[in-house]
Amino acid sequence: MVFSSAVFLFYFLPGFLLLYYVLPWKNTVLLIGSLLFYAWGEPRFVPLLMLSAFLNYSVGYLIARASAQRKALLVVGVALNLAMLAYYKYLGFFAGILQAINLHEGALPAIVLPLGISFFTFQGISYLIDVYRRDIAAQSSFLRFAMYKAMFPQLIAGPIVRYSQIADEVDHRSLDNARIWMGFRQFVLGLAQKVLIANYVALPADRIFAVDPSQLDAPSAWMGIACYSIQILFDFAGYSNMAIGIGHMLGFTYPPNFNRPYSALSITDFWRRWHISLSTWFRDYLYIPLGGNRVSPARTYFNLALVFFLCGLWHGAAWTFVIWGLWHGALLVLERVGGGALLARLPGVVAQAWTMLCVMIGWVFFRAADVPYALKYLGSMFGAYDGQALLHTWRLDVPNTSLAALVVGIVLACWRWRTAAVPKESAAGAHSAARVPALLLHGGHLAWTAGLALLCIASLAAGTYNPFIYFRF
Repeated sequence: MVFSSAVFLFYFLPGFLLLYYVLPWKNTVLLIGSLLFYAWGEPRFVPLLMLSAFLNYSVGYLIARASAQRKALLVVGVALNLAMLAYYKYLGFFAGILQAINLHEGALPAIVLPLGISFFTFQGISYLIDVYRRDIAAQSSFLRFAMYKAMFPQLIAGPIVRYSQIADEVDHRSLDNARIWMGFRQFVLGLAQKVLIANYVALPADRIFAVDPSQLDAPSAWMGIACYSIQILFDFAGYSNMAIGIGHMLGFTYPPNFNRPYSALSITDFWRRWHISLSTWFRDYLYIPLGGNRVSPARTYFNLALVFFLCGLWHGAAWTFVIWGLWHGALLVLERVGGGALLARLPGVVAQAWTMLCVMIGWVFFRAADVPYALKYLGSMFGAYDGQALLHTWRLDVPNTSLAALVVGIVLACWRWRTAAVPKESAAGAHSAARVPALLLHGGHLAWTAGLALLCIASLAAGTYNPFIYFRF
C-alpha cells in the first residue's frame, strides 16, 4: 500500500487514525494496523516480520540479563539478522557469481524479496548493539517491541528509526492538537513532493532509460538523468516526510532523513544530507567500530571504501549498486587526500556543480539495469554517439507538465535556501521538518497545506503516473 494511493489516503489512514485516537490501547492498535498495512502488499511475509521481532526481542532480553556470554549472544543475534537478509536479498546474487565462474550449476534460486527487510533488519541489529553497549534498556514487553518493529510509517522505506531514538515514546507519548497539525502539514508536504514533482518527472525518466543508449544524443541522455535525479530525491524525501509526519500524528519523533542534499558543496557534505538515517547507521555501527578516522590514513581510506561498498550492496544485489557505492567511496577518499580542500577554495556554485556532476554519474549506475547499459549511457551523456538513429528525443519524451515539475524540482533541490527555524509549538518542535524551505513550512500554514492537498488530490484523481522506486530496496 503506497502512501500516495487512494486506498491509503481515503480509507486506511483516516480509519486507522480514528481508532488510534479513540481507543485507549494505542500500542495494540498501532501493531494491528501496521500488520494489516504490511499484509496488504506482502501477506506471506507477516510471519517473517514477527519472527524478526521475536528474534531481536529474545536476544536483546538475554543480552541485558547475561554477564559472561553477552558478546557471544550479540554475535549470534547479529549473525541471525544478517543470515535472514542474506538469504532473501543476496542468495541469488552470489549464486549467480558462483555460476559465472563455474562453481555452481543448475537454475538460480527464485526468491521474492520481502518488503522493507533491509530496513527492519538494520533496526534489529542497532537494537541489539545498543542493548549490548548498555546505551538503552532492553524492552520488557514483546507487544511494545513488536509494535516498534512493525510501525507502518517507517516499515517499508524508512527512515531507519533506532529503538534508542524513540524508546521513551514507545512507553509514554503525548499528543496535542498542535503536534497533530504539524505532523499533518509535513505529511502533505511530503505527498506534494512525491505526487507533484517526483511522479511528473518519473515518466520521461523511465521512457528515456528504456531506450538503447546508442540511440540517444547527449541532450536526451542528460535530460533522462536530470529527471531521474529529481525523481529519486523527491520520491524518497517525500516518502520520508510523509513517514515523519505520520509519526508526529502518532506521538513519535522520527529522525530527519534529508537536508537539501543537492545543495551540498562536496560528496562529504552530500552524505551528511542524503538518507541521513542510513549514513549515520553505517557511521555508528560500522565505520567508527572499524576505527573511523582515528587510525592510519590508509586504514581510514579502506574503512571508507568498505562502508560504501556495503552501502551500495545494501541498496540492491547487483553490480550496478556495488559500483555506485564504490564510486562514492572513491570520491570520499579523494576528498580526504586533498580534494576537499580544493573544493573549499572554489566558488560555492562551482563546488556545488562538481558535486552534482559526480552524484548524477553515480545515479546512472543506480538507475541502469546492468553495468553495460550504464557505461553506454555515460557514453551518450558525453557525446560518444551521434544520435542519428534516435527512437526518442527529450523534446518528445518530456511534456510541458514534466518540464515544469523538473524546473521546480531543480530550484527547490539546488537553491541554497535558508534553513527553516524549528517550530516551538509542541513536543514536535524537536524535529525540523526535514529542513524544508522556510517559505513552504511557515508561509501561511493553512493556505499552503490546503492548496498542496487539493493539487495532490487532483493529480491522483487524474490518474497520473505513480510509481514508488524505493520499495525495491
